[in-house]
Amino acid sequence: MSHDDVPAYGLWSLVIINSAIFIMFAYSFAPPKTLRDWRSFGAFSAFLVALFAEMYGFPLTIYLLSGWLTTRFPGVNWYSHDAGYLLETMFGWKANPHFGPFHIASQVLIFGGFILTAASWKILYAAQKAHRLATTGPYARIRHPQYVGFVLVMTGFLLQWPTIITLAMYPILVYMYVRLARREERDALAEFGAEYEQYAAEVPRFNPRLRWRPHAPASESHAH
Repeated sequence: MSHDDVPAYGLWSLVIINSAIFIMFAYSFAPPKTLRDWRSFGAFSAFLVALFAEMYGFPLTIYLLSGWLTTRFPGVNWYSHDAGYLLETMFGWKANPHFGPFHIASQVLIFGGFILTAASWKILYAAQKAHRLATTGPYARIRHPQYVGFVLVMTGFLLQWPTIITLAMYPILVYMYVRLARREERDALAEFGAEYEQYAAEVPRFNPRLRWRPHAPASESHAH
């Protein structure tokens, strides 16, 4: 029996293990503190659980699209694990999907997102303890690197294993992060006043500033 013919679903222990690992990763990189933080963290965790439930538990997306997939791509065993990497399969990648272009891009986005989130949290935590405005490291280029990091992680997972549920959740989560960012900006403006106005005028909200121009003010913040 070839690896491609081995069913890889109904493995609910892997759903639990993988969900727990990535949720703990996210928690260790950016532990929630406020009720707003917990809500966004809960939504992100739900995204991960939905993803791994289809990756190892029940392939709902493939089941719902099985008629179209079988007609459009005959000869593929859509209930094998390798076929679950939909983009690799649909674009005709014949080798191991773990070495396909979409999978490699997804790994770069996932690990890059977690690294960005971790680097941002260290700076943010030190700034919050000192009651200063965080303007160094990733905060010198974008005002909300932690939220950008989480979006990169979600984008990576979508490239790797797209599902109907996670595709539906993705824009909702992005919208949630945008709202949280704007609310935190209002809080930072109320706390730091003109200093935050200057920082916000110099540093973009989400799109990284390519030219390096260190921010001058003496303080360091409280915006993700």
